[in-house]
Amino acid sequence: MRNTFAKELTEFAKNRPEVVLLSGDIGNRMFDEYKTVAPDRFINCGIAEGNMMSLAAGLALSGMKAVVYTITPFVTTRCLEQIKIDVAYQNAAVTIVGTGSGLSYSELGPTHHSFEDMAVVRSIPGIRVLAPSDTVEMVGQLRESIESGCPTYIRIGKKGEPILKYQDYNFRIGDYRVLKEGEDLLVLGVGPILCEALKAADILALEGYSTKVVSMGGIKPINELFLREMAKKYKRWITIEEHSIIGGLGSTILEWASCENIEGLKVKRIGLPDRFINELGSQDFTRHKLGLDSLNILKEYQNMLGVSRK
Repeated sequence: MRNTFAKELTEFAKNRPEVVLLSGDIGNRMFDEYKTVAPDRFINCGIAEGNMMSLAAGLALSGMKAVVYTITPFVTTRCLEQIKIDVAYQNAAVTIVGTGSGLSYSELGPTHHSFEDMAVVRSIPGIRVLAPSDTVEMVGQLRESIESGCPTYIRIGKKGEPILKYQDYNFRIGDYRVLKEGEDLLVLGVGPILCEALKAADILALEGYSTKVVSMGGIKPINELFLREMAKKYKRWITIEEHSIIGGLGSTILEWASCENIEGLKVKRIGLPDRFINELGSQDFTRHKLGLDSLNILKEYQNMLGVSRK
């Protein structure tokens, strides 16, 4: 995802002289081509993320389209006040991109884990919170965010995330994307963790059950019209996210269902537990330990459907 982000932003910079990139002292080699195209519109702000966010807001309020990029916890919780007051309150044209979301930097421990970023940024008025499942979604969201000039937070993975379903169209903010059709169970997810949800759905299909898997693209805004349509057809829902079960997609769905007075809806949230993670290893290792790999997700599908495990 991050390489595609750099390539896409470079293309923007070629034709849009108002685009400026601010980095929190990472990705310097990744942005070599960008710096060739726009050397005076790349600012390495060092490990001073609060200052970086304020600088981005100032540039945006001066007519620039600012894109801020660094590791997820450092571009969200470390500079939350600046996001709130300088970016969102001022309605500044700043796109905040957090790389290595969720467990992408699992082996580096809680300082680099980002389990709460969507929850805290979502609570700030006037800012969109996005979590593309692959590069198809990310490219569309990035383009729209820069063009619109609305404050936007995009959490992305690190590298090597697969394209889940290729569609040659511009994925818009607030869109949903059906990755797999099915009749027995509805799975709503955000982020690259949906690759594990799809694997689990494929295994479940061998047992004779079909699962509809949908990428919601983010949690703010949420496509309420689509949710209403799904509530008429499915009564068993599962939400999946590489984020805390508190305040992310699952919480957003439950809040929506409560406000809409949806009756008979059973929702199971799959996400990260409400604790710090000390079992360090690769992302795949930690996903397995925390029940976020395909086989553990499959068990949750089976439990929701009342299927005996084989």
